[in-house]
Amino acid sequence: MEVLSASRRALVAALALSLTACPKAPSQTDNRDTPVGEPSGRPRVEVKADATADAALAQARAESQANPDKKKAAEAYLSVRRAYPATTAGQDALYNAGVLFYEAKDYANARKTFNELIFENPLYDQAEDAKHKLALSAMEVGAYRDAYQTLTSLAERAEGAQKEQLLKEAARAAEGAGLYSQALAMAVKEAGEAQTPEEKAAAVTKVEQLVEGRADFIDIARAQEGLSTSNPAWPVLQFKLARIYYHLRDWTRLEETLQRFLRDAPDSSFAPQAKELLARATRRVEVRPRTVAVLLPMTGRYQPIGEAVLRGVKLGLQGSDIELVVKDTQGDVNKTGQAMEQLAFDDGAIAALGPLLVDDTKRAALLAEELQVPLLTLSRQEGITDIGPYVFRNMLTNSAQARAIADYAMNVKGYKKFAVLYPNIPYGVELANEFWDEVVARGGAVRGAEAYTHDQTTFTSEAKRLVGRYYLEDRGDYAEAVRDVQGENITDAYRRRKAMEKARSGVDPIIDFEGLFIPDDWRRVSLVTPALAVEDIVTNACDPRDLERIRKTTGKKELKTVTLFGTNQWSSPKGRSGLPELLERGGKFVTCSVYVDGFFVDSQRPATQKFVKSYREAYKEGGRDPGLLEAIGYDSARMVRQVLDKQRPNTRAAMREAMAGLKDFDGATGRTSFNDKREADKQLFLLSVDNKGVNEINVDKEKAAVRGSGS
Repeated sequence: MEVLSASRRALVAALALSLTACPKAPSQTDNRDTPVGEPSGRPRVEVKADATADAALAQARAESQANPDKKKAAEAYLSVRRAYPATTAGQDALYNAGVLFYEAKDYANARKTFNELIFENPLYDQAEDAKHKLALSAMEVGAYRDAYQTLTSLAERAEGAQKEQLLKEAARAAEGAGLYSQALAMAVKEAGEAQTPEEKAAAVTKVEQLVEGRADFIDIARAQEGLSTSNPAWPVLQFKLARIYYHLRDWTRLEETLQRFLRDAPDSSFAPQAKELLARATRRVEVRPRTVAVLLPMTGRYQPIGEAVLRGVKLGLQGSDIELVVKDTQGDVNKTGQAMEQLAFDDGAIAALGPLLVDDTKRAALLAEELQVPLLTLSRQEGITDIGPYVFRNMLTNSAQARAIADYAMNVKGYKKFAVLYPNIPYGVELANEFWDEVVARGGAVRGAEAYTHDQTTFTSEAKRLVGRYYLEDRGDYAEAVRDVQGENITDAYRRRKAMEKARSGVDPIIDFEGLFIPDDWRRVSLVTPALAVEDIVTNACDPRDLERIRKTTGKKELKTVTLFGTNQWSSPKGRSGLPELLERGGKFVTCSVYVDGFFVDSQRPATQKFVKSYREAYKEGGRDPGLLEAIGYDSARMVRQVLDKQRPNTRAAMREAMAGLKDFDGATGRTSFNDKREADKQLFLLSVDNKGVNEINVDKEKAAVRGSGS
């Protein structure tokens, strides 16, 4: 494109001409039938001189000059217009009324009056002034697009200072109408033609206002293309383009844009920022191979969980020369984003651990992918690694728990039929669905599913629904029992009521499931299980002798044991007796249950025991045993440490490749490998409950026993 001041002047004129010359459908504004600024080419009303009308106009002029109220004076002119509409005096009166309304700042009436005049006689000798005041009135009432069309049309036929004034007004109208491309083009032109320092400063300020949050990337790029570096607006546009490229992570164009900026506008007020931005972009590839960052909420409401993870991370790096940079996200998405950029550009971290929270993790993962920084997240958020190949995850997820429970129940215990009782909250619904899908995928069936509110404390109705005792009218055996009672013709009301109660209680439960999945926390579970027992759902007879004893006691020979299955929220602190509170509160009703967790402090796995011992020694002053968060932090740090120590990657890309190839890492939370989606695959902890506490299930041993029995 040729860089000529005259061509840029022609660009604005051509743009305005194209907007006014293109055919448009008639728009309706007030009483207007023709778009503003589009004369028909001939008068709509044939007017003629009339002596009586001229005299009335002279009288109205005298009255208006004597009346300080311009609106009332305008009404005097309008009375002439109404009396003599088809006369030259009538049109003069209409014009004068419009001028008075305009001067009185009654822009709505001014616009209406000028519209009427131009519609009737676009060749009126004061039509240009009327159109100008019409456009300015339209702008005052917010009709910016109409004003823009009229002003650009007038500017095409104007010259000199008048043309410049019209173009400035058109730029204002374009901005008001959201026509930022046109507004920016005019503002840039104005800057290029400004003569005095004051005019240049005002024009540049206008350009800055438009490029900050108004004009879009395409508008800015179009305005900058071919623009002379002598235009005062050039540095503004060039630096804005650089900032856009930075946010787009288009590093090549960013560096090219900044280098040209510093070459052609070294004295610009933006030069210091441009130098820093260029240095920052250059530092993105400068990596410190022994520096690792961790993003955690170290202050604010989530501080306790951040501190728990950090204790594990520090223990995992103990004795290493790896430099740990701790970034406090405060549980804030924006601060998480800032932290990711800092660790990439300023700290030179080769990899990062964290964050924990869902929204923080999404922001961090997106930036990790953009900046190409390996990120090992500690979030439960499903699908987070789908964001890109630089995102890994090491945390217990809902899908992993559902998969582990289904696998154990079906492949080890041999169960095929299940029921689900879950809280109607996102956690419960998601786990119920995940478990259901896993069961079906393995050829099993879910025979019943019931939801309850998250704060519910009684579960009689839900238990009855699970076993078919709630809607008795739908059961044939109950209907038959009712008919028997009715056939006895019992006349005594008390005896009849007792007979009906006996018929109702005599209906056997339909327990057509072998396992019941309850994805809720241990407090709620301890309230649910007694309600199940009332409906003859036997959950505490894992020993066949116990089941036989219950059958004899109840006289119900068909009773079968139903195994309760749960999630890691079943894990509870120890109570006064030294037993888990789940067992203290749930009593015998929770024995024989099985739940899953990502960590078990009393595990006999060597790697877990080693971690627990090290943790207790390192943090003995705290007096608390580690939990899942500490263990996950420890394992994640040890994974990164192992990769750095053994493979010595010097770039983030090499670090990513090494992480993706990590297999059979023996950690506190299990033997871990990253799958093709960079999710941590590991054998979770299956835990059983008996009257002495919670014990880890040796799944491999049980599977071998099943194979050995030929089941």
